[in-house]
This record gives sequence, C-alpha cells and structure tokens, in this order.
Amino acid sequence: MKSFLEVLQSVPDPRAGNVRHNLTELLVIAFLAVLCGATNCCEMAEFGRTKRRFLKRFLKLRHGTPSHDTFSNVLRALDPAALDAAFGSLTRSLMQALGGAGVVAIDGKSLKRAYDSGQSHMPSMMVTAYATALRFTLASRQVKGGNECEAALEVIGLLDLRGQTVTTDALHCNRDTAAAVMAKKGDYCLVLKANQSRLHAQAQARLAELGKRKGHAAATSRMQAHGRGETRTARVVAAPGAAEQHDFPGLKAFGCIETVREREAGSETDVRFFALSRVLSPQELLETARAHWQIENGLHWVLDVVLREDAARNRKDNGPANIAVLRRRALDAARRDKSKGSLTIKLKRAAWDDDFLIELLSQMR
Repeated sequence: MKSFLEVLQSVPDPRAGNVRHNLTELLVIAFLAVLCGATNCCEMAEFGRTKRRFLKRFLKLRHGTPSHDTFSNVLRALDPAALDAAFGSLTRSLMQALGGAGVVAIDGKSLKRAYDSGQSHMPSMMVTAYATALRFTLASRQVKGGNECEAALEVIGLLDLRGQTVTTDALHCNRDTAAAVMAKKGDYCLVLKANQSRLHAQAQARLAELGKRKGHAAATSRMQAHGRGETRTARVVAAPGAAEQHDFPGLKAFGCIETVREREAGSETDVRFFALSRVLSPQELLETARAHWQIENGLHWVLDVVLREDAARNRKDNGPANIAVLRRRALDAARRDKSKGSLTIKLKRAAWDDDFLIELLSQMR
C-alpha cells in the first residue's frame, strides 16, 4: 500500500491551495471504489462512507471522506495523462519482472454514453496500448478533437518497445505510426487496406506472385467454435526496397491471412494484408494477428461486460477519461490475482472482503 500511495503522490493537484481533501487520498478511494465495482462519483462517495473504518487503516482522512461533488469536480479537472502516467510507473516495473509484453496491441474504444446533450455522435474515446500476453494496460490517452491517430502516437511515445511488436487496425497503418514505432526500437504488424492504395496494391501483387510458386512457405490453423469452422492460412513475402519506394519507415515485408469460415448456410472467405517491419514466419504472423484480438476480447469486452463502461454516464470535461483510466488499472489489479473465480466474482470479493482488497493492491508493485 505504501508504494501505491507514493505513486499517486506524483499526480499534480489541479485545485487551489485551500482544499480540504488530500488528492492522493481521494484518488486511492476512487480507485478502490472502482476496483469494488463503483461506476460513478456517487458510488465512490458511498464507498468512502461505508468503508471509512477500513480506509482509516492507511489514510488520515482529516476531514472525513469526499462527497460525490468533490469526486466529480476533481476528476473533471484532473489531467488524465498524469493519472495514467502514475499507474504506468507500476506497469513498467511489472513488465520488467515478467519479461516484457511480446505483442502490444493499440486500439481506440468509444465511451458510448460519455457525451453532452445532442452530441451522441461524438462520444469520448480512449486509445489504449495493451500487453496481450500479460493482459494489462501499458498506457492510455484520451482522444482530443476526434484525432485517434494523434492519441495513438502519444501512447507509442510513452512505451519502451524494444523486443516488442506493435499491432494496430488499418486506421493506424501510416508513415507516422511506423516511424514512431521504429523510433522506440520496436517492430510493427499493421493491417493494410485500400486506404494505403499503393502499398495495398503492391502487397497484393507480391503475395499473388508468391502463391504461384510451388512449395512456398505457409502456415495454417483450424478451429471449430460458435457453430462454425474457421481455417486461417498465412503467407509472408519479403519486400526489399519497399520502405524507400513508398517512404514507409522500416517496411521489410508484406503478409496476408486468408480466412475461410464455414457455416451451415455456406462458406465465406476474407483476406487481410499486413505491412511488416520484420520478415516474420507465416506461423509468427498467424500468432501475432491472433494476439491483437486480445485487446477486443480481453480488454474492451471485459470493460463493457464486467465494469459496464459503455453504460457509464460520466460526461463532463476530463471526468470520462479519468474514470476510464481507473477502470483499466482496476482490471489490471484484479487480473494479477491468480486465485480461482471470474473477474466479476473477484470485484465482489474485493468489496466484501477487506483482506482480499489489500491483497489485490499488494500485487500492484
């Protein structure tokens, strides 16, 4: 708990000097409340009131616990980048202890109900870098002005990518993203679509030529689930000179994965192309592309189903982004626990059992 408190002390206080409640203590209560299932500032305030005796074990609470208005005002004014950076210092030590992330998936997610009246078409959005093998958040940034690519570049700039491979969807397949990843000593595997028409055409041509060769290397995976069969076949072809030809930093190869889905009603085929900064083996491409989906299945889906992010109505100023940061870091804490039970049960255990809540916090170091 001591190291956790020290980390949050680095977050700058946006308030005037005559405040009643200590910022670090307020953030600790907010984080613990989210870890126990709270979804808004009213629930954070109620958590503080009902858990006051427990909180007094490690917080001073000279003026009691904050009201819901205090939580709301602070989270609206607080810099979400500074809050995420504080938690990120814990993440870096965990990555060093666990041996790196392998594949780092970067993707944006809308906070679907976080919008002002009449602005439902423009909800707040967060871009997150997610360590797919370790299953925790490395960094996140609020999208400003609708520019998801700019937020992704900010996230990449915060990471040490040595030995890591960054994966993204087609939106982020551009020169700036490639240059940012290479500058951080990482590799990339970027989904390539027609928004990069020249690159896409060359990838199609080179892989079509590869497909005509006898004995070319390929890797195949098969799975049967959800009433359908799915076969994926991956191929990779080196692309010497492509980086200079297209002014695309670090580009070394193109890859493709052909997916055939078989249902009772018939089959359908989908082909995805990739821009690669390293000549992966076909099997490595299959595994890397599959790992990227962890950010959807292991993070975004869980945030909505377990922590009810899509239903949250925090919508003013920095409030949605700050609570989104707390959700992601609470999920990290719950996942560090290796005991049996679903994430939903672990959040409830944290609310019911003070000793278990302390145990979850002790693992965040």
